[in-house]
Amino acid sequence: MTERATDADPPITFYRLQGCPYCERVTRLLEGYDLAYRSRFVEPMHSDRNVVKRVAGVRTVPVIVDENTGVTMAESANIVDYLESTYGSGTEAESPGTGATAGGDA
Repeated sequence: MTERATDADPPITFYRLQGCPYCERVTRLLEGYDLAYRSRFVEPMHSDRNVVKRVAGVRTVPVIVDENTGVTMAESANIVDYLESTYGSGTEAESPGTGATAGGDA
């Protein structure tokens, strides 16, 4: 459901880095729950990630901003827990063993 052409912006903005396994974990969950979101790809260099720093107070990715709930969140494990508890139906959207391990976000 990434970047649908609609009259309104999707309620979730997802700050991510190309090729980041932690970001891909969040991507799979967003798509598994069929959530509309907008991807914002960030600079590879931490020191150049000013937009993420302004939004979330950190320069690491992934970061999501959910306008539905007013939540801004970093750290893939926290984001996965949040998406599962907020949008999940009690079952995991990603298959076991496909997610990146917690911690060490880019």
